[in-house]
Amino acid sequence: MDNLDREIINVLQDGFPICNAPYRQVALTLNITEAELLARLQNLRANGILTRFGPLYNAEQMGGALTLAAVKAPEDRFDEIADIINAFPEVAHNYARRHTLNMWFVIATETPEQVRQTIDAIAQQTGLTVYNMPKIKEYFVNLKLEA
Repeated sequence: MDNLDREIINVLQDGFPICNAPYRQVALTLNITEAELLARLQNLRANGILTRFGPLYNAEQMGGALTLAAVKAPEDRFDEIADIINAFPEVAHNYARRHTLNMWFVIATETPEQVRQTIDAIAQQTGLTVYNMPKIKEYFVNLKLEA
């Protein structure tokens, strides 16, 4: 990764223009061509420096819902429980924690009602109590990683 790649990553973390030619507009900011920007982004993705390049949507502003949930997965069934939970398309990601509630996951749905339905379905399929921990207040951190 050279200095221009670093600059591209840093610039794109500050926002992506919403216009008819957003890549061209970003390229102008960087004083390069749109083709060079696209080629560098493709190369950054291909070599694994960028694992994801895309928008983050605020599901709640679009009428959807998000919640954090957790279960107490028995250690001897941990992988089985993870497979069941991960099979739900509403589960955005799932991870192990060193805690009594040892499996945490995010549920993202198109409507708020679907959160409860998904929790109930996970509880039924796993046989476990699903603890719903909905967001009470949102804080904006504005994480930016300097490349």
